[in-house]
Amino acid sequence: MPSRDAHLQFQKWAQEYGPVYSLILGTKVLVVLSSDVAVKDLLDKRSAIYSDRQDMYIGMTLCSGGFRFLMMRYGPTWRMVRKMAHNLLNVQAAKSYVPYQMLENKQMLYEMLEQPHRVLQNIRRYSNALTTSMVFGWRAPTYEDEKVKQLFNGFNEFAEINQTGTAALIDFYPILRYLPDFVIPTQKRAKELFKVERELYVNHWLNTKEAIRNKTAKPCFCVDMARVQEKEGFSDDQAGYISGTLLEAGSDTTSSTLYAFVQAMLVFPEVQKRAQEEIDRVVGPNRLPTMEDEMDLQYIRGIVKETLRWAPTTILGAVPHAVTRDDEYMGYLIPKGAGVLNNVYTIHMDPARHPNPRQFDPLRYKDDFLSAADSAANPDGTKRDHFTFGAGRRICQGMHVADRSLFLGVSRMLWGFNIRPVKNEAGEDIIPDTDQYTQGFVCMPVEFPVDIKPRDERRAEIIRNEWKEAQTLLDETKQWKEIPQGMALPSLD
Repeated sequence: MPSRDAHLQFQKWAQEYGPVYSLILGTKVLVVLSSDVAVKDLLDKRSAIYSDRQDMYIGMTLCSGGFRFLMMRYGPTWRMVRKMAHNLLNVQAAKSYVPYQMLENKQMLYEMLEQPHRVLQNIRRYSNALTTSMVFGWRAPTYEDEKVKQLFNGFNEFAEINQTGTAALIDFYPILRYLPDFVIPTQKRAKELFKVERELYVNHWLNTKEAIRNKTAKPCFCVDMARVQEKEGFSDDQAGYISGTLLEAGSDTTSSTLYAFVQAMLVFPEVQKRAQEEIDRVVGPNRLPTMEDEMDLQYIRGIVKETLRWAPTTILGAVPHAVTRDDEYMGYLIPKGAGVLNNVYTIHMDPARHPNPRQFDPLRYKDDFLSAADSAANPDGTKRDHFTFGAGRRICQGMHVADRSLFLGVSRMLWGFNIRPVKNEAGEDIIPDTDQYTQGFVCMPVEFPVDIKPRDERRAEIIRNEWKEAQTLLDETKQWKEIPQGMALPSLD
């Protein structure tokens, strides 16, 4: 098992052994699904038995104290959390959060204008503030907040610790768990991360819980969770991890996808040019694009879908599913308890599915008018747009919100800015290597330099005015004075 860039080895094995192959890893079996049809047939159509997780000692026990929703075994607790998350993230609820997305997006554009050297930080604050507003009822007005930085740093370390390597070795050879930490330093790292992460997540929850008691909390997911906690009696640690992992999921993957979009615009300037021509034709120079423009901006929609395909953040499907009983597929026995991996990168880079797959081409989706959720529900797996959001009962519930955040981020950045390469001392463009990803089961492009400037002063002035007007909705601490009407968020009433 490779310690770096595991997706390339899994792709190589798929090319050699076909769309379904298995690895014997210590005492466990890992079945790798490398075709859209296999993922649809098993993870979707047989989701009743393909929605479990294997025992993950490093990720779930040491890193997460047994509380992390992402790695939780399929059962009553998982279903309870899933139901609460559905109330927050279903398609009708997602539509109501657009005022949050619009305001956070306007701040991001303003920060791109004033701090163009901090592209990644500006994007991260955008996605994080939206998620904290929905989950906890407060927004993150600056990336410099230590809790914001701690979230991203902690999740990056969590993803790195749990990539294939030592963590997998300990999972597959349980006897190794009895070795001392100085022999397996990954165990020590995992325990230290849990202490830091637990303090962050549980404090967020306890602070919000106190605000709920005092009747000062804003409408948010935690209001609903406090009611469920009273009924079900789960611990504050569990509540902290439920809300905390919603926060990390909503913050990290959206920001990583937007950062990959920026990279694509550097490497494929002809795409940027065509996209700006479409925006100028549909929207014009005098206002920002809105969600009402989405169906008239099909090339922009194609850019969002192509980014999710071309640079999937869940490059190996995040965490493998597990099957709860023996099953048979294509003549193969898939034994009870086997891990089942959604080989996202290999499916996305299949030239039969996407000709010239490393080319960034939004025209692949010129006739695709479906949302990511509707596409995922298509009974024909070959017609699904991408697999970044997962499959089956473990599919990402936040994809309705993510679709809107990504559309607003992409359309408005292209409306307002030119994204160009930085030049080196010799005056040559510095073009990032598009095959360089951060390591971990959730990844993003390795940081790269970028020159982002307003397309003209008129647009820059509109961005300044939009953010100035948006701030009238905020108090002196940069929090919402009043929650916009129509929000599908649980209130204190």
